[in-house]
Amino acid sequence: MRLGLRAGFEANEIMYTPNCVSLDEIDQAVEAGVKINIDNLSILEQFGQKYPDYPVCVRLNPHIMAGGNSKISTGHIDSKFGISIHQVPHIKRIVETTGLKVEGLHMHTGSDILDTDVFIQGAEVMLSFSSEFPDLEFIDLGSGFKVPYYEGAVATDIEDLGRELSKKFKAFCKSYGRDLTLIFEPGKFLVSEAGYFLTQVNVVKQTTSTVFAGVDSGLNHLIRPMLYDAYHEIVNISKTSGRTRIYTIVGYICETDTFGVNRKLHEVQEGDILCFKNAGAYCFMMASNYNSRYRPAEVLVYNGEEHLIREREDFEDLMAKQIEITTLS
Repeated sequence: MRLGLRAGFEANEIMYTPNCVSLDEIDQAVEAGVKINIDNLSILEQFGQKYPDYPVCVRLNPHIMAGGNSKISTGHIDSKFGISIHQVPHIKRIVETTGLKVEGLHMHTGSDILDTDVFIQGAEVMLSFSSEFPDLEFIDLGSGFKVPYYEGAVATDIEDLGRELSKKFKAFCKSYGRDLTLIFEPGKFLVSEAGYFLTQVNVVKQTTSTVFAGVDSGLNHLIRPMLYDAYHEIVNISKTSGRTRIYTIVGYICETDTFGVNRKLHEVQEGDILCFKNAGAYCFMMASNYNSRYRPAEVLVYNGEEHLIREREDFEDLMAKQIEITTLS
């Protein structure tokens, strides 16, 4: 929220969507004047008692498994996100007793939704409950649009989704009695393919069964392959032609940090630069200083010119917030 405000967005353009945070943190969002999205009955009731005149959005759980990976699906029945659609009567009870105005309904079923029918199913669930809230200004259907992670991979058909969803939303607005705003949150869809992660090969190591390419990085920089079993295409940009060999690309962390298994690359030598594609989303922001490693620099290429937008960390950055005790009495 604060980053958005610092970047120049107006408060009413920001949707603050927390999960399992305290009311104290939500107080700060109220003070900033942003739109607030609440996803549990306890906080909704506390919020309504404390801020009955502050419009609020409610996040519903449509009970849909999206994306095929439970680690990145957030709308299934056992998810910690959202208020169950079966608890709508409880939401209405809180609204009626506190006088809250529900200005929006929200859902986000997860990432990598390939089948538009799944997204449409979620939208239909949302719309079926929307008529029970008379003060709506918008409906937020989140995101989860799948991007291609390798050549030939299938992505969400946005055009098809737009056509089908437009019909249903227009029909709903007509029955609702006025036009509402339809919101999406396609952050990953917009930025994933815009980012690349460059690493240098430290060592090429052959064991009895595997040829490893060990790079100057690890799960401390790019955790998605180990955390989500995510696939990132890897190419050797130091050699764009010639013969290929099969490598398993690993990092320099003191535990298994495999980026890719049995990948066919142009023959790799120590010092070569390997490029990881689709590094624009959920990569740097999930990086850490695990093993006391430094986080890398970030470079923005704009209109063909490169701009350093984040400096590479050094040892002083690691020590910046640590208290150094030189003497003990």
